[in-house]
Amino acid sequence: MALKHKGLEFEALPWRFTEKEAIAPYKSSTVPVLVDGDQSVYDSWAIALYLDEVYPSRPRLFGGTEARALADFFCQWAVKSVHPAILRVLILDIYEKLHARDKAYFRESREKRFGMTLKQFAGDQKGAVAAFRGALEPVRPVLVQNAFLSGNGPGFADYILFGMFQWARTVSPTRLLEPDDPIYAWRERLLKMYDGYAWKAKGYPVWA
Repeated sequence: MALKHKGLEFEALPWRFTEKEAIAPYKSSTVPVLVDGDQSVYDSWAIALYLDEVYPSRPRLFGGTEARALADFFCQWAVKSVHPAILRVLILDIYEKLHARDKAYFRESREKRFGMTLKQFAGDQKGAVAAFRGALEPVRPVLVQNAFLSGNGPGFADYILFGMFQWARTVSPTRLLEPDDPIYAWRERLLKMYDGYAWKAKGYPVWA
């Protein structure tokens, strides 16, 4: 979405958890990795900073130094508060959708990280969805007053949170939001942006 925002052409390459050798040359063990000519950058935040620095004449992901600092705060909050909540909702669906070559690695690495089985980590799904919705509460008042988290148009803060919803839509049929939730309408706006780029991605029905 950040690349679409900047109006840059790109090729997206599929990747599996166990294909560490594919990204090892870029000094990363996780995705996303951006390769731009002879430059490579990993981590969503670092990539966004790179795009605005290297392509300053294109639409900016951050409105200035102050906006960038606030977006950094939002990113930290989303990763540390929202991501763990949505992961509990999705973890079993993620495992089921994995390629057979990745399943053993995923189960072993995640159960070691969580200190429990995947099923124990997922817990009560109804409660997990409720906890996820509760974690999003700070976002709702902003979206009642603004079309996007970044104001009148989307920015990096929008994309970092939207990415979690898009991730969910690709792996799970679980209904995360109700239609009267202001976050639901915000997600719809982003799904339709850039000629429906996110909408066209393979996934479950958009209401999920």
